[in-house]
Amino acid sequence: MSKRVYISADYAEDGDKDVTDILHKWGKDDLHKVDFTDMAECVAGSVADSDDCRPCDLKEEFNKQIQLSSMLIAIVGDKTKTRTAGSECERCYKGQSECTCTPYKQNTNGRKKCKVENTFSADDSDDIGTINGFSYLKHEFLEAEKRNKTIAIFYNSTQHQTNWLPHYMSGYEDYAYPFWKTNDSNDRVADYDTIKSVLGYD
Repeated sequence: MSKRVYISADYAEDGDKDVTDILHKWGKDDLHKVDFTDMAECVAGSVADSDDCRPCDLKEEFNKQIQLSSMLIAIVGDKTKTRTAGSECERCYKGQSECTCTPYKQNTNGRKKCKVENTFSADDSDDIGTINGFSYLKHEFLEAEKRNKTIAIFYNSTQHQTNWLPHYMSGYEDYAYPFWKTNDSNDRVADYDTIKSVLGYD
C-alpha cells in the first residue's frame, strides 16, 4: 500500500522545485510507491480552474489534501523565510467592502472585491482557517501541525541550515535534514538513505 505524503515547497523559478522533482520521481518507482501531493498539483486541479479562484480557495484545497495525507514534508531553501505568496488577505480584520484580492494567476486583470461575505473564528478542532494573513507555506505547515501529521523538513542543501528555518518551524530543528549529499565524484546527489529513513523505509 502506498504512502500519501504532502510536500510543502517554494515553486518559484529560484525556489526549491529541484527537490520536489526528485521526490516525485523517486515516489513513482516500483519499490517505494509514495503518493506525493503538493501545491503545484493542488492548483492544477479543479479548484484553480475556476476563473475566480482566490487564495482562500487554494488554502481550503491544501487543507483537504493535508487531511488525506499521513505526513508533511517541508522543503526549506535559502529564500523560504522571505516568501509571502498567499499572505495578502485582509478579510480577517476588515469588512468585505474594504477588501480586494487578485484571483489566482490573474494579476494582469487587476484585483476583485472579496467574495467572502461572512467570517467566523476557527474552533480548536477545526482546520486552520482559510481567511488569514499566512503565506501558503506557513498555512500548509500550521495545518499539518494542527492535524497532528508527522512533519519532516529537508533543507535544499548538503548541510544543516537552521538559520533558513522560518519562525513557525521553530522547535523542529531535530526533524530537519539536508536533502543532498556529495558523492565520491564530488557531485551533488539526493541523500536517498536519509529520505528512506524519514519516510519509514529503513
